Amino acid sequence: MIRSKILGTGMYHPSKCVTNFDLSKTMDTSDEWIQQRTGIKQRYWIEDEKQTTSDLALEACLVALKNANVKKEEIDLLILSTLSPDHEFPGTACFLQSKLNILGIPALDVRQQCTGFIYAMSIADQFIKTQMYKKVLVVGAEIHSKGLNKTTQGRDVSVLFGDGAGAVVLGATEVQNKEDSQIFSTHIHADGTFAKELWVQAPGFAYPNDRLDLSAIERGEHFPKMNGKNIFTHAVKRMPEAIVECLNANQFKLEDVDLFLFHQANLRINEMVAKLLKIPNEKVFNTIDRFANTTSATIPIGMNEALKAGKLKKGMLVATAAFGSGFTWGSALLRW
Repeated sequence: MIRSKILGTGMYHPSKCVTNFDLSKTMDTSDEWIQQRTGIKQRYWIEDEKQTTSDLALEACLVALKNANVKKEEIDLLILSTLSPDHEFPGTACFLQSKLNILGIPALDVRQQCTGFIYAMSIADQFIKTQMYKKVLVVGAEIHSKGLNKTTQGRDVSVLFGDGAGAVVLGATEVQNKEDSQIFSTHIHADGTFAKELWVQAPGFAYPNDRLDLSAIERGEHFPKMNGKNIFTHAVKRMPEAIVECLNANQFKLEDVDLFLFHQANLRINEMVAKLLKIPNEKVFNTIDRFANTTSATIPIGMNEALKAGKLKKGMLVATAAFGSGFTWGSALLRW
């Protein structure tokens, strides 16, 4: 049976580390306030204003290709997930493709925010399972720092996000049983009735005339808005559902899972999900304290960091889940 497997991971973050103490100098907040509500201690923001999302993605992809021992010319499909594109169009995957110099293959953008990486991995997995492609490069990359309201007015959102990129190389593999390295399945969902609970209103072609005008900027519609309470309520419901869904689909039990890699939006969300599922703390790997929420990049960054820390090892059964703007949510189960 042909399945897909992760051949290698890579990550990249800018060099500028921004601590909670740094933020307290520009807005009414504190290290204690941020840590208590989110678990975040620091994040990385770009220092070079010319740096783009595709620049970050490029660095993560090069590391992933090296770790996978795969030449870029072997890649059949490039998928990039981001909510912070280089430009409104064309897709950021096209800019990344040019920088990687892997021209001619399909380059696809996924715009599913915090669940974007799982959506992207799901697409790659289907192409490989159907034997359309043999090797797919999947990357999640974000530059949030250029789009945040870094005043007290925007602190509830701006303290949460960091810049960074994470990538994986997926490849076709012949499997004989459940002990072989593979992606068992992915499961993706959305409920668009909650689309405005976490969104950026402008710019947009939904406006009657110009997609962005001065009045929209004066109203702050170009900054992200979030209903944090509602997001928390739905996240701690949907993420456990998604985990149980992927386990049931493959006849595994919660206790069979060796490591859980959740999207890193808020440590309190992940703690509640673990509590509801009765998952031991040592089976959950978090990176939010160091990198904050890098949206599409959190899960591949987590994979890469877990490998470096010795927490993720060959043969482990790994479950991952995410929830985010849209609302979107999803899960994946894999054997490392």
